[in-house]
Amino acid sequence: MVALMSAPSQAPAPAAVVGPDVSAIVTEDNAPVDNLYSEKQMRLLTDALYTSWSGPPPEEPGQRRTFLAAANVGVFKTPKAPPLVPDVLVSVDVGPDPDIWAKEHRSYFIWEFGKEPDVVIEVVSNREGKELDEKKIGYRRMKIPYYVVWDPETFLRSAPLQAFELRGHLYVKMNHLFFESLGLGLTAWVGTFEHFEARWLRWCDAEGKVLPTGAERATIEQVRADSERARADSERARADHERERADHERERADHARAQGQAEAVLAVLAARTVLVDAGARARVLACRDAATLAGWIARAATATAADDLFA
Repeated sequence: MVALMSAPSQAPAPAAVVGPDVSAIVTEDNAPVDNLYSEKQMRLLTDALYTSWSGPPPEEPGQRRTFLAAANVGVFKTPKAPPLVPDVLVSVDVGPDPDIWAKEHRSYFIWEFGKEPDVVIEVVSNREGKELDEKKIGYRRMKIPYYVVWDPETFLRSAPLQAFELRGHLYVKMNHLFFESLGLGLTAWVGTFEHFEARWLRWCDAEGKVLPTGAERATIEQVRADSERARADSERARADHERERADHERERADHARAQGQAEAVLAVLAARTVLVDAGARARVLACRDAATLAGWIARAATATAADDLFA
């Protein structure tokens, strides 16, 4: 009797991980930015990060960490919960998916990114945004580590710049506005951005130095290049002056040497009581050629007349 051997059973393939259905979620409502200042303020904050920030402190030497900075992008905690839309958000150790147009990648879905944003910023432009009550509660429930309210016109009748750190389940007001985990701070700054002078919120380093925007970096580089060119021009002018001075010194030395040789010719003739008329004297004193004068000195030792020098 022949036993029939059955083929070994195949392990079932792992099921593909399917995220929540986001097809019905509204990620863009086509609502415009509320005012020109807010639009510029958002870009000022995001531009400086992508231009001048290398990312948060590395966990290992030489290791660069990624980050995402975005403006006016919805943050969703769950598919069913309504989003909050901060004016600016920063999230470290994440980045946008290459398929940025896919529905699941068009907003900040916390379950897709695997973490909450690290910092969210609200720019106050009226008294209707509820930044210090409903939004603050919403971000706390989302467990956003840092929440910043920038109110340059004090619509909320409080300090222009307020920041809160999540400790446990509560937001605690920060006295020193520096985020150690990011290596970044925020500071109020009065100046001109895109030809618009106002009071702005700027990122800064631990020493309070603001992170420059791309345009500012270009200006800094232009100033540096102009300074280098001016320094090089100054060095060339100094070198030219030194050459002119050296040439003048050589001419003066040559003149003095020739003068000494000419006087030596006349002194030899005088010592030998050879008469020298005015024309011969003038010719000897006018000569500047060292070789000629040396020859005349030699001839003066045997000359019986001044004209013998020139024979």
